[in-house]
Amino acid sequence: MNSDFHYYATYCAAQLAGYSHEESLAVCYSSQLVDFFSSTLISKIKAPASAATTQLQLELMDARTDILGLQNITRIWASFHFLPYDLYAEPVQKHCSKRYKNKYRLICNPNGELLKETIQLAKDKSLQAAGIAMHILSDTWAHRYFAGTPSLVINNTNYHFYELFGNDGSFTEKKIVFRHSASAPDDLGNSIYTASLFVNSENSIMNLGHGRAGHLPDYSFIRYKYLPAWGNYEEIVKDNPSDYKHAFCQMIYALKYLKGMYNTFECGRYDFDAAVPYQKEIDRIISGRKLDSSAEWKAFGEKVSGQKIPAFDLEKYQEEYVQAKGDDKDDTFIGKFVMAAMAQKSMVTNKIYNSGNKIAGYSLEYRKMDLRGIKDYKKLVRYFRKETEM
Repeated sequence: MNSDFHYYATYCAAQLAGYSHEESLAVCYSSQLVDFFSSTLISKIKAPASAATTQLQLELMDARTDILGLQNITRIWASFHFLPYDLYAEPVQKHCSKRYKNKYRLICNPNGELLKETIQLAKDKSLQAAGIAMHILSDTWAHRYFAGTPSLVINNTNYHFYELFGNDGSFTEKKIVFRHSASAPDDLGNSIYTASLFVNSENSIMNLGHGRAGHLPDYSFIRYKYLPAWGNYEEIVKDNPSDYKHAFCQMIYALKYLKGMYNTFECGRYDFDAAVPYQKEIDRIISGRKLDSSAEWKAFGEKVSGQKIPAFDLEKYQEEYVQAKGDDKDDTFIGKFVMAAMAQKSMVTNKIYNSGNKIAGYSLEYRKMDLRGIKDYKKLVRYFRKETEM
């Protein structure tokens, strides 16, 4: 998903969930920050290295693809952008290697057990934790059918790729053309989209996530069908308008749970009722054939709240964090984001490791208060202890 949904639509969902204007801004800012909190930014503000929630294109181009490098890539992308649906899933192919199974089990889809764990992890935590959870929840809908690890045999697509136009089950098809010029904008009129280069190497960065499908998963308006590499030549139809509507209404429900309006979080539950008064407007925004619907979501959010929504400013909280001393950093806006990000990554990595899959590396459960591990890990344990003592 793009900033139109992660920032502005998330603000709207928080508003409909009963959050104040300032609370909604904190939630949507944190959701958007997930796409920017890279090693480059972390180095600039001297934050814990293990709090990275994304990798910039230049970082990926220089990323190692040996075992340790691939584990680091997987920890980031599986934890925050391609949350695995079923860590024990059996592949469509009956006879396959353990290595293939390990990658297949990272395929993203909504309403998996890890989504429930993600939302529960954010309960009674900071607004930053809520924002991170909303980013992950949303991406389970946009990024479904792809995995957050480099893999040709999982993430590749082929020439059988068609855009679908129409409604009510009646569609016309137009063949999608992919090009590989990163500087050229997608051409909606001619169904020409930018995608990563085909590289016949299993672990190439070009085969990470939905790179082979370009930005199509990140556009709310589009419907398309294609053959995923893992799908045994069975066609998949992706209906983004429906998926994005479900993502939006699931965010409302999840945010109400985090606010304490529900005692439990249930997968597959959506607060469509909260969206009913605005349904035509929401449907119009989601279905709008535009590369970026930020202006529309922003206008809708300001209508609902009666407040101005400032543009996302990456620099906004950096000075506060840099100037804070010692443990006071943990109480800053970015400090709270850092601790929530580390907790999320630790949880997901631990679940993957405990399923018998070492694709994201070795993991310890920080909640068990064991002080072994790297400096950042110890910091997370200390922070968790402080939280439980308050």
